[in-house]
Amino acid sequence: MRLCSALPAAALLAATAALPMSASAETLTAQEAQRFVIGQTFSYTCYEGTVGAGRILPDGSVAGTIQIRGKGNTRYVTLPAGTIMVRGESVCAKLKGVAFQPCFELEKTDKVSFRGNLAGADRLWCEFKRGGSGRTRLAERTVAPKQAPAPAPAKLAEDSAAAQMTAEIVSEK
Repeated sequence: MRLCSALPAAALLAATAALPMSASAETLTAQEAQRFVIGQTFSYTCYEGTVGAGRILPDGSVAGTIQIRGKGNTRYVTLPAGTIMVRGESVCAKLKGVAFQPCFELEKTDKVSFRGNLAGADRLWCEFKRGGSGRTRLAERTVAPKQAPAPAPAKLAEDSAAAQMTAEIVSEK
C-alpha cells in the first residue's frame, strides 16, 4: 500500500477489531461519526502495527503522522479536501490510484475512542483514541502566503503542497 493511501486506510480503517467488542461499543452512523471525529486529533494503532496520530478536517482533508508497521521513520502526510466523505450511511475514502472507493464500519468504544474496519473486512482494523499521542499534537490548518518570485523547479511541488495546507507536529514539553 502506498504511503498516500495508508493514512486514510489507517486513519479511517478506523476501527472495528477482529477482537470482540466491549459491551459498551456502539455502532456509529455516518452523521454520528462526523460529529465524533471531525476536527479532533486521534492517535491510532492498527492490526499490523502501524501507528500514528491525525485529524480529519471538515472539508474531508486529512493531516497526520504514520509509522508503517511501527518500524522506520514516522512520516507526516496530508491528503486533499474530499478524501474522506459521507456516502449515504457510510463513511468512505476517495483515494487517487485506488480503483474502488473503500468504506468503513465504525464503533465508538468509549467517550474518547473508536474502532473501525474496512467494510466487510473485520481483520483490517485500527483503534483510535482522542488526544493524539500525548507527546505530539497537530497545529491548526493554515494557508501559506503566496510567494512573489517563481520558485525553483525542485521546490515547486513542495511549495504548492504548502500553499494547500500547512500543518506541523509540535512537541509538547
